Amino acid sequence: MRELTIYRRRETLNKMTQELDLRNVYGSTIKRIAAQDGGKWRLGMAALMWISYAERPLRVDELCHALAVELGSTDFNAGNVPSISTVVGCCQGLISVDEETSTVRLINLTLQEYLFSSPGIFLVCEPRFCEPHSEMAEICLTYLKSNRVKALVVSASPDAGGAPFLEYCSVYWGVHAKKGPSDYTTPLALDLFQEYDGHISPKLLFKQVEHLDDLDTHFSAGFQFTGLHCASFFGIGEVVAALLEMKYYDVNARDFVGYTPLAWAALNGHAEVLRMLLGHGEVKPYTPDNHGRTPLSHAACNGNVAAVKMLLRRDVTPDKPDNGGRTPLSLAAEGGHDEVVKLLLGLQAVSLDKPDNHGYIPLSHSAWNGNEGVVKILLGREEVDPENQDDEGRTSLSYAAGKGHQGVVKILLGREEIHSDMPDNAGRTPLSHAAGNGHEEVVEMLLDRAEVYSEMPDDAGRTPLSYAAGKGHEEAVRILLGRPEVNPDRLDNTGKTSLSHAAKNGHAGVVKMLLSRKEVTSNRPDHFGRTPLMLAEMYSHKAVVEVLKLHEFAEVHSGRGSSSGNICRVGTTHCQLGKARRTQPGG
Repeated sequence: MRELTIYRRRETLNKMTQELDLRNVYGSTIKRIAAQDGGKWRLGMAALMWISYAERPLRVDELCHALAVELGSTDFNAGNVPSISTVVGCCQGLISVDEETSTVRLINLTLQEYLFSSPGIFLVCEPRFCEPHSEMAEICLTYLKSNRVKALVVSASPDAGGAPFLEYCSVYWGVHAKKGPSDYTTPLALDLFQEYDGHISPKLLFKQVEHLDDLDTHFSAGFQFTGLHCASFFGIGEVVAALLEMKYYDVNARDFVGYTPLAWAALNGHAEVLRMLLGHGEVKPYTPDNHGRTPLSHAACNGNVAAVKMLLRRDVTPDKPDNGGRTPLSLAAEGGHDEVVKLLLGLQAVSLDKPDNHGYIPLSHSAWNGNEGVVKILLGREEVDPENQDDEGRTSLSYAAGKGHQGVVKILLGREEIHSDMPDNAGRTPLSHAAGNGHEEVVEMLLDRAEVYSEMPDDAGRTPLSYAAGKGHEEAVRILLGRPEVNPDRLDNTGKTSLSHAAKNGHAGVVKMLLSRKEVTSNRPDHFGRTPLMLAEMYSHKAVVEVLKLHEFAEVHSGRGSSSGNICRVGTTHCQLGKARRTQPGG
């Protein structure tokens, strides 16, 4: 024992004792489960296996249906579904039901660690399986092939009613099959693929794929997704090899979104499957999808280095843009994939500053997402212009400042050629974007630059203070109010002050800060006759109304305020300019 003090030695010993005690408790409980009569021991161990190795928490009805599946059966017998109380009892207190989420969980994370360290403990459930994922994959496939599931109507909005375990099986059967390959999984998968065209499971699978949108349109136009696409999507090498040997599928077939099997393997980084497909004599590694993205683009987008290397060896065009003008380098830069960026920059055919259809260059995308490593790599190349403006006139610094990426801002400000106060097409500077989004650290970094003008108005006449106040960013407001050149009562093009914007949006804290400044006129009407108090009342911001009324009351009774002329009285919602306000739009 290396601990130097008695206290730490005692703590270490206590921890070791607790862990040892827990393992003893778990071991004893597992023995009690295995000693149960009838099918109770098998039910208890199967439940522990599913809860431990499932890819996400299982709902009560999902677990009960999983436990009811009979391997080798062509149908699902609802009479086999156990009650959750029976399942909990068979597990001897090692599982519990979360009433709020209706999910089943282990009583402690240490139990999962114990079970993971002894995977052979589940072999008592079905000795022919080498490990849990094999059994889970076969159970999922058996459920998907059952008559109950095959009878479900396939539509753009599939209904898994009556088959609560269906969604999990559709989304994760391939994950389990990849983690636990077996001689039994491949034939089951091949049987499923024979009827895959009219099966409900691929529709449920793609309801869970985040980057695919407008699926209803694809479904109504005809849903093409073959078994080879599916096996490549999951990266199940044994199944892909069997399908290629059958020569039944077109290796270059495009599915409902235009992806080839090669594209799915590249996107998800399945190197083994990618190697198999690239070794096929008829494969076309440059086939684009419906958005013009090639397998190389997909691999670069997800940072799959091995896939990128394999594809680059196949004479693919490394700088081919998609329909949006995005190149593989642009996609890799956006994702912050340093190694892929380095690989692509090593090719003469790759343009470092190639803009997409919106004028964004790779540096813009990496700055937007705060990818410091990629920013440094790109700035290390002379061809990259850090001052490049996109179609909106925004620079990489503008995006980094607006998103609050301090590290990227610091890197960019370290470049001599950077113009730190460059306005975009709307006249907004990096400071304006940083202040408007409440990134006070970036605000201070920019204000440290002599060339940055803290009072710079944009084309709408709004200053950084106006934006910070309108969004309620109190710390940014405080910083800007500390600058002597900032006028806290400045009007924008509609006659609104920073106080007006803060009051309109209900930011009482900012309103108080501004009212503490003697230069601020608390009841100044805008071009439509609306004072800060009127705006607060119009939008039902009671806290702001109260602050403004108290301030106006104090002003009037101190002799500094006014209660006549064109200024609204305290507590009113109309003024002498109300008629003009009602006849003019906007504001």
